[in-house]
Amino acid sequence: MKDIYQKKIFDYLLENRIENFIGVPDSTIKYFIERGLKKKKVIVATREEEAIGIAVGMSLSNSSSLVFMQNAGFANSLSAITSLVQLYQIPIIFLIGWRGFLKKDAPEHEKIGKIQPKLLKTLNLESKILDEKNWKNGCDWALRKIRDQRTCALIIKREFLD
Repeated sequence: MKDIYQKKIFDYLLENRIENFIGVPDSTIKYFIERGLKKKKVIVATREEEAIGIAVGMSLSNSSSLVFMQNAGFANSLSAITSLVQLYQIPIIFLIGWRGFLKKDAPEHEKIGKIQPKLLKTLNLESKILDEKNWKNGCDWALRKIRDQRTCALIIKREFLD
């Protein structure tokens, strides 16, 4: 996704009362993160579980949160998602960079990339894949979910190799 759309996504979510953006950097969503850092609205965590813990604390104080990460980090954080976020029904938006989407991605991304949709389905975590045409509708959908006290995920495909 081009830089301008990732920046629009960040601005749109911020304008629509997402107050906290916490996560582990990923080059798939680097322009989203860059925009947040420029606006001093991003908290960088060292691990995805740490980001989730911070977001949960903020959400419990009625401050809406988004957690960003790559899909390998999403896989690493399954226990925190199931035993904390889902168990206690904490409304958080996950923004996940989908590595391994391309057929010729780096070998370490292929397995998780292939099973990413199955992981989301197994967790019963509703998600939408964002692109340059549907990003606003996807963001509106996610904002409605957390207003209804539901967790959800927005996915951005990695369409480049680095």
